[in-house]
Amino acid sequence: INHRGCVDFACMCICIIYLDRKRRKRQQYLVRCVIFYSCLQGSFFRLYYPCQETEKAEKPDWVPCREYFNGLADFMKINRALSERIFNYLFGSFKIPAYLDAPFKSNAKCPVVIFSHGLGAFRTLYSAVCAELASQGFIVASVEHRDQSASATYYFPSARDNLVKEWMYYRSLHHGESEFPLRNKQVKQRADECILALDKLTEINSGITVQNVLQTQFDWTTLENSMDLCRIAAVGHSFGGATVIEALCKEVKFKCGIALDAWMFPLDDEIFPRVKQPIFFINSEKFQWAGNISRMRKLDSALIQRKMITIRGTVHQSFPDFTFLTGNWIGKLMKLKGEIDPEVAIDLSNKATLAFLQRHLGLEKNFNQWDPLIDGQDDNLIQGTNVTVLQSSI
Repeated sequence: INHRGCVDFACMCICIIYLDRKRRKRQQYLVRCVIFYSCLQGSFFRLYYPCQETEKAEKPDWVPCREYFNGLADFMKINRALSERIFNYLFGSFKIPAYLDAPFKSNAKCPVVIFSHGLGAFRTLYSAVCAELASQGFIVASVEHRDQSASATYYFPSARDNLVKEWMYYRSLHHGESEFPLRNKQVKQRADECILALDKLTEINSGITVQNVLQTQFDWTTLENSMDLCRIAAVGHSFGGATVIEALCKEVKFKCGIALDAWMFPLDDEIFPRVKQPIFFINSEKFQWAGNISRMRKLDSALIQRKMITIRGTVHQSFPDFTFLTGNWIGKLMKLKGEIDPEVAIDLSNKATLAFLQRHLGLEKNFNQWDPLIDGQDDNLIQGTNVTVLQSSI
């Protein structure tokens, strides 16, 4: 098992001005939903990678700063001042299991994973998944989406020396607003952001100098020629699961996708027959319903491997880190924990993920020892789904 490091990477987002011809006035869009369609210049992700063991390197905070607590409060529709104190008390002291800015180390080129977070989440909340993949030899970019689906994120609107963060918080539905147009637009932007993160990694791998405006101590030149860009996968949770499907459709460099408890609602129906890569759905027992499963089933194929398993006793929040960081009664009260031990659940998910990645990225590892998990062969797994899907639902 390799030690795992992490470093945050951000390149510039810029403001753009859009002329609204109907209203005859200028409107300013600060990323928020337009920036990636227009200039594709900004990317923000946390990079996990195999690293050298070091005593000096510190471990980064799990939640980087209080603004993220404010964003979580907005997403949960609770008072910011009160929730900041509660969240800081419950989670403020936690560190993630990786070394910050530690030197990169690998004996071979690393396969690459782009990870997409769920609705109301952000880049740091899935360290149990991303750090495990890094410890097994992957380079993982956990994207922080700037489509207003993250509870909070930020960018730098100016390239001046004195950088000032511009914060962007979760956008709730307006009264009477239809949800699909918003989520559909967001999932398309999210996929573009995943592809952009991959493009940045490709530049780094090629030795092209990239500007990280966060000015970390990490030596990016050590990543030159470190990545196996023929072995790239997309992984995501919930809204991130839908983002995986959209990204596979848009970018053939992704050789396979893994969708953790995917929320399929944001996707256009026409996208399903266009996805040509293998996909693995790993579902929780309590989140899924017939309509969502039926949309997953639209990806069934006799020619391309499409697999599905369900982990018994799990809830939707069994995949983010929150499930490990709360006591039993608080966790169950807030639906952050299921009936299964969260360590057992995430271990099953991670091992099944590694087995699927080995199978479809052609890795020469020992992850195939967990191949039976792909077919649900474990007492804590269900092959396929626990949800009954009627023919009319399909």
